[in-house]
Amino acid sequence: MSDLRDLYQEMILDHCKRPRNFHKLEEASTCAEGHNPLCGDRFTVYLNIKDGVVEDASFQGGGCAISTASASMMTESLKGKTITEVQDLFQKFHKLLTSESDSQEGAPDLGKLLVFSGVREFPVRVKCATLAWHTLRAALEEGLKTVTTE
Repeated sequence: MSDLRDLYQEMILDHCKRPRNFHKLEEASTCAEGHNPLCGDRFTVYLNIKDGVVEDASFQGGGCAISTASASMMTESLKGKTITEVQDLFQKFHKLLTSESDSQEGAPDLGKLLVFSGVREFPVRVKCATLAWHTLRAALEEGLKTVTTE
């Protein structure tokens, strides 16, 4: 279990130090801003959606290691997915972090995102891990372009 926890920590630190897709997506078809006033994390998520499929995704902003790694890994996982698949992924990720049980129903679908399962043990950090995801959801919803974790 200790080796697994070390691997998870290493993956989160890697994505924090070298976030993937960290840039403004100039050809974005939609974007949204998210803010966690509790710790100051702030992100903008950009999506390029064509024919109901996420062709590209990126983010800008700053935050703690968990929020940055979550945004980085989220953008990697979105590319090539339909809007329905993205919404399903959001639900599974959110359930992973907020469910009171240790059940990891739907976990195989999450792949590398499972590294965030331990965040559930630290309720104040759940908002850090889900900020980019709620911002993603806002980008998908017409008219809702700014979200906060409060």
